[in-house]
Amino acid sequence: MAAQKINEGLEHLAKAEKYLKTGLLKWKPDYDSAASEYGKAAVAFKNAKQFEQAKDACLREAVAHENNRALFHAAKAYEQAGMMLKEMQKLPEAVQLIEKASMMYLENGTPDTAAMALERAGKLIENVDPEKAVQLYQQTANVFENEERLRQAVELLGKASRLLVRGRRFDEAALSIQKEKNIYKEIENYPTCYKKTIAQVLVHLHRNDYVAAERCVRESYSIPGFNGSEDCTALEQLLEGYDQQDQDQVSEVCNSPLFKYMDNDYAKLGLSLVVPGGGIKKKSPATPQAKTDGVTTTAADEEDDEYSGGLC
Repeated sequence: MAAQKINEGLEHLAKAEKYLKTGLLKWKPDYDSAASEYGKAAVAFKNAKQFEQAKDACLREAVAHENNRALFHAAKAYEQAGMMLKEMQKLPEAVQLIEKASMMYLENGTPDTAAMALERAGKLIENVDPEKAVQLYQQTANVFENEERLRQAVELLGKASRLLVRGRRFDEAALSIQKEKNIYKEIENYPTCYKKTIAQVLVHLHRNDYVAAERCVRESYSIPGFNGSEDCTALEQLLEGYDQQDQDQVSEVCNSPLFKYMDNDYAKLGLSLVVPGGGIKKKSPATPQAKTDGVTTTAADEEDDEYSGGLC
């Protein structure tokens, strides 16, 4: 079966080459017919799992479409060539071709298709090169934002933010989450703004920037419904515990359902949050065992107990 498909592909390649030849009676290559044959060859090679040959056929198809000024079809062919590279586990090269396709979609005036191609490229490379994936998701968000499709834009920004947090690139993550929050305010999705404020505060505290975290909460008071919400109350308790170096209070807030059921990357930030200085354990009530054999607990013992609090 595979051999049959390979022969079929080779026949289509031969036909394509004939369409490109010129002579006395044919002055101009027939790019349209050649592109069609290259496309058929690519499908045949793909079905035979000959991905290298399929990729080459797609690239030839793309060039034929470009020569015919059919940008959309050329972009499709480049994207298909990228998918063949994906099958060959050549992900960086695959992403390069899909990016090229997306630029051609934009040039052709089809930004939606460009954005979908960029998002697809981001998903392909996310586990191999998260930094590149962040760039692709941000590019996709920009395309959607330019088209005033803010819900799609903010969804892609969210993906970029989470990857930045996962990579502990907190300065960039703080800026990305702020941009998300601005868009959610613009589309009047206020409850999600509250969640983004929690994410911001956790990121700023991991940056050891208490002032920025406090400012995020203070500025959020202007968001309708935030003041008095459970999100606001929890954040005030979190900042109070952090400021007073009370690890128990911080851990209690970060282990609450409100924090634990956030996106996994932010929930992890909460669970790993440690107050400056390692934290103070709240004193436990005195027990009958406080004195043994007439020996009173020393001040040093009390001090040891005071600073023996566990971390997140």
